[in-house]
Amino acid sequence: MKISTIKNNQNRIVGITLWLITWQIVYWIIGKDIYFPSPISVVSTILTLVKSPEFYVVVSSTTIRVFISFLISAVLGVSLGYICGINKKIYELFEPMMVFIRSTPIISIIIIAIIWFSSSNVPIFTGFLMCFPIIWANMVEGIRSTDKKLLEMCHLYKVSKIDIFKKVYIKSSIPYLSAGFSSALGIGWKVVAAAEALSLPKYGIGTNLFNSKTYIQVPELLAWTVIIIFISYIFEILVKISFKKIEG
Repeated sequence: MKISTIKNNQNRIVGITLWLITWQIVYWIIGKDIYFPSPISVVSTILTLVKSPEFYVVVSSTTIRVFISFLISAVLGVSLGYICGINKKIYELFEPMMVFIRSTPIISIIIIAIIWFSSSNVPIFTGFLMCFPIIWANMVEGIRSTDKKLLEMCHLYKVSKIDIFKKVYIKSSIPYLSAGFSSALGIGWKVVAAAEALSLPKYGIGTNLFNSKTYIQVPELLAWTVIIIFISYIFEILVKISFKKIEG
């Protein structure tokens, strides 16, 4: 197991190194920072940003918005997903709405949210609408994958509904929820940043992305992009680790 983990880490390091080399080669070919800055320039910009006290206010503001939208999505997605998973009629009632939400362009949702909400709440609403259907769908699939024979045995021995929910349905749904939470969280970061770039709250990574574009500060634009990717990746890893501990 340890050997496999070491090999996977080595492969990741090699992959990252190759992409950085490719990035540097493309930079040499283009030769202009205003169009495509070098990796060194972007890293230098990141280090400069990190030294600024405002950096932590910006990152924490976006993180809070992502967390709130994800938490609401998780609570509603799991609870409604459970109900829809065990009741086909209720599922058929909610399914068209979920298809509608998933099919609606993100830009349309953001623009509508800008009309309805304050600039700080637009990213939360948008993040919720993008994350909620993913978690809901995975929860429904997890409930439906529950072993029917195991459920019959629970009913035969008159196991309480709460125990069936916790020890049968939830346990069966954990792999699906793990995948759903990871996907939703990854999308949540991208959507919240995009919503911030359009709604322009006072503090937010998306706001800084918009300002970088406005003032043609391409190294800073890519620096904030790398920061989003890095933080999103860290959160996804934490989710996966949490679910592995739950699975035991």
